[in-house]
Amino acid sequence: MKNVKKILAVLMALALIVGCFAACGSKEETEPAKKETKLKVGFIFLHDENSTYDLNFLNGAKAACEKLGVEYVIKTNIPETNECYEAAADLADQGCNIVFADSFGHESFMIQAAKEYPDVEFCHATGTRAHTEGLDNYHNAFASIYEGRYLAGVAAGLKLNEMIENGTEINGTVVTADNAKIGYVGAYTYAEVISGYTSFFLGARSICPTVTMEVQFTGSWYDETAEKEAATLLINKGCNLISQHADSMGAPTACETAGVPDVSYNGSTVEQCPNTFIVSSRIDWEPYFEYIIACVTDDKAIDTDWTGTIATGSVVLTDVNEAAAAKDTQAKLDEVKAEIEAGKIKVFDTSTFTVDGKEVTSYTADVDTDENYEGDTEVISDGAFLESNFRSAPYFDLRIDGITLLNEKY
Repeated sequence: MKNVKKILAVLMALALIVGCFAACGSKEETEPAKKETKLKVGFIFLHDENSTYDLNFLNGAKAACEKLGVEYVIKTNIPETNECYEAAADLADQGCNIVFADSFGHESFMIQAAKEYPDVEFCHATGTRAHTEGLDNYHNAFASIYEGRYLAGVAAGLKLNEMIENGTEINGTVVTADNAKIGYVGAYTYAEVISGYTSFFLGARSICPTVTMEVQFTGSWYDETAEKEAATLLINKGCNLISQHADSMGAPTACETAGVPDVSYNGSTVEQCPNTFIVSSRIDWEPYFEYIIACVTDDKAIDTDWTGTIATGSVVLTDVNEAAAAKDTQAKLDEVKAEIEAGKIKVFDTSTFTVDGKEVTSYTADVDTDENYEGDTEVISDGAFLESNFRSAPYFDLRIDGITLLNEKY
């Protein structure tokens, strides 16, 4: 009997030991997996959807985040002041893994936030300092929009030729080869704007060799009244077609009212201006937003300076408005686009323009921005100005012949 009791005791002890091991194993198997941190992106925009520039970013941000199932927070109407830093810091405090800002003047405030939040990626469009700041979590981005503007200029040149051939009358004057003149509404005398209007002009002149251009600046990225007044002034000075680097409907509206052909920027204005809108170029920011989200998701480094291209789907044109454009405009745009992509056409080919009557064979541009904005990098190579080659943001600031600046105070 004693032996039986001993055996039972041993069996009970063994059962307890086995149960303990089973329980331990069960705990390891049933412990809930750690939840993955869900990505969250914060966006800072200078204006809101009423600005064609900001609307373009808004659309790209929403499309990318919704496509990838990423949470996002948007802050609009954030000026180029310390309010930008406060917005960036607030987004970081809200748990955003990426914070993006869309305006040139936001840069210093984004850099300030990047230094204080090293675990957050700060990305900035049109900025110039990422490649010299030495911050692993601060990045600049832009695109080769000068190629898109060149194409838009081709459409403008075709329209001018059509008006010359047809003897079209604009504002009481018949358009001829001798008075073929474009008006351009610009915001500031920044390299970005100069690069834009120059590439547009070169595209137009590749089709209409006698064209000239006059530029009126507004001193604001978004001022509908000033932009409308600038376009009206240019029309009254004999400009036969208007384009812009400004963000409101001011210039397109002035053109529709006056019956003057218009090439807008950052999106189609065909609904508001069905009789005068021809085409528009823009940067599609969705590919960049998808890229930075993928980098953070996959724990990969974001490029310090990222430049989108036609090939990445970052430089696009709207549909051509056949009601206002010259015949066969789309076919010509397709042809020129293919030549740009193949490297047969270089937008800033130095054989296609002069400065003070001379071809440019050497030029030192301000790539590494400093307080004095002094040139530091040779940018002419193989007969072309290498725009967006040494950083993403434009640095073409040559004043070429054929373009007259009506005011330069901005």
